[in-house]
Parts: sequence; structure tokens; C-alpha cells
Amino acid sequence: MNSHVAWFRFYEELNDFLSADKRKIAFPYKLSGSPSVKDVIEAIGVPHTEVDLILINGNSVKFDHKLSHGDHISVYPVFENLDISHVTRLRPKPLRKTRFILDAHLGRLSQLLRMLGFDTLYKNNYKNEEIITEALTQKRIILTRDPGLLKNRSITHGYLIRGTDPHEQAREVICRFDLYSQAKPLI
Repeated sequence: MNSHVAWFRFYEELNDFLSADKRKIAFPYKLSGSPSVKDVIEAIGVPHTEVDLILINGNSVKFDHKLSHGDHISVYPVFENLDISHVTRLRPKPLRKTRFILDAHLGRLSQLLRMLGFDTLYKNNYKNEEIITEALTQKRIILTRDPGLLKNRSITHGYLIRGTDPHEQAREVICRFDLYSQAKPLI
């Protein structure tokens, strides 16, 4: 099969998933066949749950769009505070009631989110399949430190926690999902 090249450019915090030589620049990616844009984005290392808008040659597309030689792909993160309703959204409407489920590595963060009044599920022995099932059936956002978990194609809402300190992680979640007005600290 002939190999072709497509050009990728990732924006803002999506660069956290890239090697230093690919951050904030357009870079070539060798295509084999005609893969979907979602498959290539995840092969590059970015979980699809972190992506909210993809432009190919200036046009918004869905995850299943097949790539072609010479395509220029711009990949944008989840827009929590900006209305992009006029373009093709890659996931269902944002969750109206913010609810979380956390993986086993985020126990202290789960305590802080609960203390701030957020509906948060956590068990230190959750298996990935349980997290995914609960997230989908209860419409919860998955918070994790495992980028591999977020690459599961059935997940619609998830976020990779970057920080390591629980208080820093709580600030990160509140900022990321613009939850300032929703916090109801338990006093």
C-alpha cells in the first residue's frame, strides 16, 4: 500500500499529549490506507474525549472522516466556555448536571470534589470497564490520570488530570469545566 502524508496541528492543552518536537506546530503524519481522523489522533497520543472540534482543510468533520493525502488537520480541545454550536460537534451536548466518576488514582481529589458539593463516584478498586459503564449509564464525566482509559471509543465525556497535588487537581477541574458558580462547599 502506498503511504501518504497528512499534516496535523494540535491546539492549546492538547499539546500536553505530544512530544516536544510536535507541540504548537504543524507536523506530518504518514498515513497507511485511508484511516479515520479519530484513529490517527489517538495513534498520535491524544484521547478523543479531549477533542471537541476537528477542521480538515478548513471544514469541520466528525471522528469517522477518512483522511486523504495532503489533508491539513487542525485539532481543538473541548470548548467549555465558548459557543461553537455552528460547527460539527464531535460529542453529544455538554452535560447539564456536572457529575464525575474518578479512577483509582484520584482518591484525594474525589474527597475534595465531594467537599465542594460535586456529585462524585469513586472506589479504589474500580476496573476500567466499570468506570466506563457507570459513566455512560449515569452521564458522568470520567476524570483520570490514565490517557489509555480515555481512548476507549465508547467514552463521550472525560478529562485527563494533569496535576499531581490533589488541591491543584481540584483547581484544574473547577477551571476546566468552569464550575466556580456550581461549587457548594460543605461547611
